[in-house]
Amino acid sequence: MLEEAGEEVLGSVLLKASCLPLSFLLVLPAVLLLLLGPPPASAAHEFTVYRMQQYELGGQAYGTRNAVLNTEARTVEADVLSRRCVMMRLKDFSYEQYQKALRQSAGAVVIILPQNMLSVPQDVIRQFMEIEPEMLAMETIVPVYFAEEDKELLSIYEQTQAASASQGSASAAEVLLHTATANGFQMVTSGAQSKAVSDWLITSVEGRLTGLGGEDLPTIVIVAHYDSFGVAPWLSHGADSNGSGVAVLLELARLFSRLYTYKRTHAGYNLLFFASGGGKFNYQGTKRWLEDNLDHTDSSLLQDNVAFVLCLDTLGRGNSIHLHVSKPPKEGTLQHAFLMELELVVAHQFPEVRFSMVHKKINLAEDMLAWEHERFAIRRLPSFTVSHLESHRDSLRNSIMDARARVDPRILTRNTQIIMEALTRVIYNLTEKVAYISFFFWGEKWGIIIIIIIIIIIIIIMIGYNCIILGFIVNTLSLFWGGKSGIIIIIMIIIGFNCT
Repeated sequence: MLEEAGEEVLGSVLLKASCLPLSFLLVLPAVLLLLLGPPPASAAHEFTVYRMQQYELGGQAYGTRNAVLNTEARTVEADVLSRRCVMMRLKDFSYEQYQKALRQSAGAVVIILPQNMLSVPQDVIRQFMEIEPEMLAMETIVPVYFAEEDKELLSIYEQTQAASASQGSASAAEVLLHTATANGFQMVTSGAQSKAVSDWLITSVEGRLTGLGGEDLPTIVIVAHYDSFGVAPWLSHGADSNGSGVAVLLELARLFSRLYTYKRTHAGYNLLFFASGGGKFNYQGTKRWLEDNLDHTDSSLLQDNVAFVLCLDTLGRGNSIHLHVSKPPKEGTLQHAFLMELELVVAHQFPEVRFSMVHKKINLAEDMLAWEHERFAIRRLPSFTVSHLESHRDSLRNSIMDARARVDPRILTRNTQIIMEALTRVIYNLTEKVAYISFFFWGEKWGIIIIIIIIIIIIIIMIGYNCIILGFIVNTLSLFWGGKSGIIIIIMIIIGFNCT
């Protein structure tokens, strides 16, 4: 009886269960998830982020216009990025992925940078340097941040990447279950919304060394802007552009100040040193300085007698030195003398360095001037820029990748020596005094050739060949060397002494 009653009760329960509506079966998992509750949250991890630039120049807006971030993290592998914080690592970053996040109205973008940039392949660095200007040129309301990678942030990225990848191929039930059980990360910034700075102070520093002599002495102006620039201001170190230029400026000021201390080495030139601010914003500091000295004052070294303006820009790398000019200097001017001395010093003392003069006219239709010397050229002051970069469009000039490790101290020292040597020859009028011995400094290759030729001539004289053959040798050498008359004179002295 009990067994039969038990069977009847069980059958009744099964019958009633089979009569439950289908909607109950669909709602039951959600109810169970609510009853179970979410998994306990891990401890919050705080890390520093650096916001992309936001500024206006000439009425044109650049960068991101938003700073507030409070949204769930995803990686670019996720199908849906709308209102999500998209995390990207530098080694996997591409402009197409960045545009994808913006097109899908992402809530924010966080780009993770490695702590050791030396470990990043050069092709990755070069690619990102080329992307930086395009990112700034594309104005967006999506907050864009940069963060330096650490162990915790890398763990967050890997977990978010795994979750983003699994959602693309999973079924609806798997997505629902994964949402309830997987780790999720909410990205929140503590800063307030950005506000425009209406009046930004630009500071420039000026120093001078007064020449020995009368009041109307020519002035040589040496300039370098000290700003750095990149897609994120607080990550922009500007080691080469233009920390190297400022380093050369300070070293030149130190050396010439010592020379000007003694009367015997006190030259007849005024030296004006200028470290300008606002260089990366179309040289606004230089523009204001010129206006103050040329338009708003009655007495200024820039108004009296400017021999030339030498701008220093990006001199910490490479085996090239380029003299950028807006107008080629005319012969007989001090500008041309400096050009010749610079070329002479490079050729004789540093033959491994490639030197060239790059002529580019000023394009006033462009939003940005190419080089700092163009600010002076617009005011009709003779000027040029020395740089190891051949083009002003090189992405190194405006990149957060321009770090200290990219500057070679030996090359920076060498370039300082070249510029100092050329300036010294011009300022102290040493050109003619060293011309007759300049061929002794041609370097190892030409020195050996000269010695061999002199030995051959002496042997010819000793074995008794007549002076007609020797005269033929001298004429041939004069055609080959052209203006290198010092060698020909030495050889003629040897021949004349033995033929008389």
